[in-house]
Amino acid sequence: MKKTFLSSLIIAACAATALFSCDNGEKKTITETTISNDSLAKRGEYLVSVMGCDDCHSPKKLGPHGPEIIPELRFSGYPAGRPMGKADSTVVKNGFVLFAGDLTAAVGPWGISYAANITPDSTGIGVWTEEQFKKAITEGKSKGLDNSRPLLPPMPWTNFKNLTDTDVKAIFLYLKSIKPVKNVVPPPGKLSDL
Repeated sequence: MKKTFLSSLIIAACAATALFSCDNGEKKTITETTISNDSLAKRGEYLVSVMGCDDCHSPKKLGPHGPEIIPELRFSGYPAGRPMGKADSTVVKNGFVLFAGDLTAAVGPWGISYAANITPDSTGIGVWTEEQFKKAITEGKSKGLDNSRPLLPPMPWTNFKNLTDTDVKAIFLYLKSIKPVKNVVPPPGKLSDL
C-alpha cells in the first residue's frame, strides 16, 4: 500500500508539473534588448581594434619596437603635408605592391592610394551619415556615395561586407567619439605619377 501511495504521489506531482509548465496557448514574443550608445561605442572600439583599422589609417613613427602610432594623429589617414616617396613602378609592373613605411599609402596596379581620415573632423567622416559609413565599409563606395568610385586596395571592404547593422553602428559611434583630426588626405594617383 505504501508503494502504491508513493507511486500515486509521484505521478500526481509529475502531472501537476506538466500542467503548470504547459504553454497556455498565448504566443510569446522576444523583445530586442536595447543597447546603450556607450555600450555600442565600446563594442565599436573593440571591432576597430580587431579589424586592424590602425594598421593603415593611423600615421606612425619609428620607435624602439618598430612603428608606433602617433597618438595625436590616430585614424587621420595619410598625412596631407607628407611628400610621397619615389616608388619603383617596375616593381609594381612585376606583380608587387609597395607600402609607405607607416602603411598609410600603397602603390599597386591600381595606382597610388592613401588611407582615409576616419576621425570625426569635417575632413574625415565628421559630416557623414551612418548610412554613408555603412555603404563605404560594406559596399566599398568612396565617401559612402552611390555614384562614387570604388574604394581602392588595400582597403579590405570585401572582408566587412557581412558586418551586421549593429556592428556598423557600433564602429560608427566609436569613430564619431574619438578626437577629430584636421587632415585632407590626397586623392588617389596614377602609376604614371610615380
